[in-house]
Amino acid sequence: MTALQDASQLQLERLRRAWRGSALPGFLRWWGGELGALVPARWRQAFAGGRRWYVVERQDEAWSLRRVGEAQPLAIADDAEDIERRIAVLAGALAETDPADRRVALVLPPGRVLRRRLVLPLAARDNLRQVVGFDLDRQTPFRAEEIHFGVRDLGEVAPEGRFVAELAATPRQALDAQLDELAGLRVTPDRVDVRDGQGLAGVDLLPPARAPRRVDRRARLNAALVAVIVLLSFGAMAGWLHNRNAALDAMRAEVDSLRTDAQRVKALRQRLTESAGASGFLARRKAESPTILPMLAELTARLPDDTWLERFTVNASGQIGFQGQSPQAARLIDALKGAAYIGEPSFQGTIQSDPTSGKERFYMQAKALTPKPGGAATHPHAAPSAAASASTAPARAKAPPPKPAKETARAHEAR
Repeated sequence: MTALQDASQLQLERLRRAWRGSALPGFLRWWGGELGALVPARWRQAFAGGRRWYVVERQDEAWSLRRVGEAQPLAIADDAEDIERRIAVLAGALAETDPADRRVALVLPPGRVLRRRLVLPLAARDNLRQVVGFDLDRQTPFRAEEIHFGVRDLGEVAPEGRFVAELAATPRQALDAQLDELAGLRVTPDRVDVRDGQGLAGVDLLPPARAPRRVDRRARLNAALVAVIVLLSFGAMAGWLHNRNAALDAMRAEVDSLRTDAQRVKALRQRLTESAGASGFLARRKAESPTILPMLAELTARLPDDTWLERFTVNASGQIGFQGQSPQAARLIDALKGAAYIGEPSFQGTIQSDPTSGKERFYMQAKALTPKPGGAATHPHAAPSAAASASTAPARAKAPPPKPAKETARAHEAR
């Protein structure tokens, strides 16, 4: 477990050294100072925080407590007073600062500390205290077990491949006595340093075994707040993505619904177009189809009374076919000339005599005509001469006498 702690301490020391050696701490201090100048003085005082260092040192027969950088002591604990009084005096002076921000340094006079400059290889920088600890017998007139020492990297210019460090050492017995006395006064130093004017020299001689273990609740709270902020940030982003996906799903559903409606409307439009086309086709077919009753009426009026029909047909193209018997079948062509609904009459095959009735059996073909509004009848396939003859025929031909009712009935039966 000790090896693991040493390894972790080594890694932390490397990170601290890399941080201090970078330009970022100086930039952050400058930036914080510039931003702090924009904050009102009252606010700066209310939110002021950070570590505040106090110096405790032995002076004759008393302990003196002051702030770093100040010469006037805050409290003096005289040995002539009882221990409770001295504890109260020191505790009252330290009470002005929050315990989380309070740091106490035990200051030794310069004459009590041996200080030396060392030029070491760069490889010793990662584990400086351990490297120097192995060489204490050569660097100091004491054995390693007789002193407490501290070492620091000065950061000064050094030959290539080396760096400059400072070693500070003090007798172990004298320092342990002072630390024990301060422990009795309920004061636990965070470091042991050397007095440098009203400040500190910057070298720490406090033995690692006697260093206080502090729990920085504020740092933990800040870390927890940072974690909460990160989680809330991720939650906000996740919520935004969820809302965006939900909106996209709703839009897709709406688009699918509109697409379905559009397809339904398209199908209805197609059906309407087909229905309109079918109805138009039926209307055209109806308009183009010949009318049967006017043709039958015209045949009844134009054919002689002694002529009757056995069969009458009209196909979709307007082709008329009728078969019957007549005493003089050859005269039927002249009888049908100028008809309004029947055009181009002609015989199909030969005229034959019927031995039973004594009449001539015939089969004729003609074309159905559509009367114009003016009274003339035309057929899309009829020749102009036929239309002209049809228009003049009623003027020169006599209307035939009406046929008997039985002949009309026979014609209907034939149809």
